[in-house]
Amino acid sequence: MVIATQLRPERLAFLAAMHASLCRQSVPWEAVVALDGADPTRLPAALAADPRIRTLALPRSVGAACARNFALNEVRTEYVQWADDDDEFTDCAMALRLRTLEETGVGWCAGYNQDLHADGSTTLWRCPTPPGRHEAGDVWRYWKDPADTIPLGPTTLLARTDLVRAAPMGGLVQGEDYCALAITCLAPGILLPVPVYRYRKHAASLSSSACLSAKVHAASPG
Repeated sequence: MVIATQLRPERLAFLAAMHASLCRQSVPWEAVVALDGADPTRLPAALAADPRIRTLALPRSVGAACARNFALNEVRTEYVQWADDDDEFTDCAMALRLRTLEETGVGWCAGYNQDLHADGSTTLWRCPTPPGRHEAGDVWRYWKDPADTIPLGPTTLLARTDLVRAAPMGGLVQGEDYCALAITCLAPGILLPVPVYRYRKHAASLSSSACLSAKVHAASPG
C-alpha cells in the first residue's frame, strides 16, 4: 500500500480513518506513507505507533504522483496499490482481491468505487468496464472518448508490484490515472462487481483541472 499525504490539518482525521479501514482488513498488509514535504511530527499517533506503517519523508512537496513513485521504491510486498489520504477501504477489499489474484494468477484485480458522503451514506459507482476477466489492453476499449468517464477506478487496482513499477503506479503529474491504468495493458486482470474503495466527498478533496484524478471520475454518474 502506498499513501501520499501532505498531512494537512483538515485531512488528518480522514487519514486516521483510512488507517482504521486498513486495520479492519482480514489479511496481512503494510503501507508506505509518503510525506509530501510534510512535518513527520504531524502524523496521527495511531499511524506513528503501527509497525505496519513505514514513512518516507520527502524534503519538499513534489505532488501526489511523484511522491507515490518515490514510495514505490520502498514497497516490499508482492502486491501493491495506491490510495488517497482522505478515503477508505471496504472491510473485504484486500481479502477479496488478494484471493482472486492468488487463485487465478492474473496480474491485477479491481472493484467498484463508492462515494462516501458526510452523513456516512454511500453511493455506488459502477465503472464502464464490465465485471469479469480482461486480457491485457482490453480495459482501454471501454474509454471511447476522452470526455467520457475513466473506464476503471485506479484506486481500486491491486496489482503485482513488478507491474506497478513498470507502469509506473504514481504516474505523471498531469496524467496519474493514465499511468495507473497502464497496468491493465501489461497483464490480464479481473474486475469484481463489488465495492472495494470509498471516495470521501468533502470540500477539501484534492482535485484539479490539470489532473484527471479518480475522485473526479468516481463522482460521475454510473
